[in-house]
Amino acid sequence: MSIEQRPQEFQFDLSGGHLALDFANTVSRRDSPEATREHLKSYNDLIAFARQSHVITTEEAEALRHKAEPQTRQAAQILRAGIVLREAIFDAFLALAHKKQPSAQDVGSIDKAASNASQHRHIARVNSKYEWRWDTEPMLERILWSIAESAAELLTSSDVTKVRECEASDCYWLFLDNSRNRSRRWCTMSACGNREKARRHYRKQRGN
Repeated sequence: MSIEQRPQEFQFDLSGGHLALDFANTVSRRDSPEATREHLKSYNDLIAFARQSHVITTEEAEALRHKAEPQTRQAAQILRAGIVLREAIFDAFLALAHKKQPSAQDVGSIDKAASNASQHRHIARVNSKYEWRWDTEPMLERILWSIAESAAELLTSSDVTKVRECEASDCYWLFLDNSRNRSRRWCTMSACGNREKARRHYRKQRGN
């Protein structure tokens, strides 16, 4: 199937400021079982997230789609593994955003995924210098390697203290607060920020 023939892919909101947090945010409305929206419904959605996040190139995305077509069972397994990793990332960093210690199970899931990813990296000479490169074989799980690595790196870096949860009452998304005075309150001002301000204004007007 050509790019022109493929249905319009979901456009992910990448306002988290970090790959791992953007991945954690691929569910909307976690507060309500009736309103929850899962944005990773298929392996192709996982590919779309990776491409939009610049984890893989457009060409690599096409190669993975082609490889996944005859391997539907394995693609489904990778998707399930991705969702397990996502939930561990979300729970761990939500706890940290609230100044709590993540569970050993969540940290262990991130550690296991990152350790597996590290087996697929090698040092390569590129333009007279050396750098880390991922294996070039389009293995279906390669999408999860960069995500797992980014979660482990954030978890072990000083930036982990900047992780915040959006203050909107119906959001629950995570973001990295890089504002000058660490005063960012919303995942996006254009969405949650303005909506919460409108709600507060409405409640204030009714109170009058």
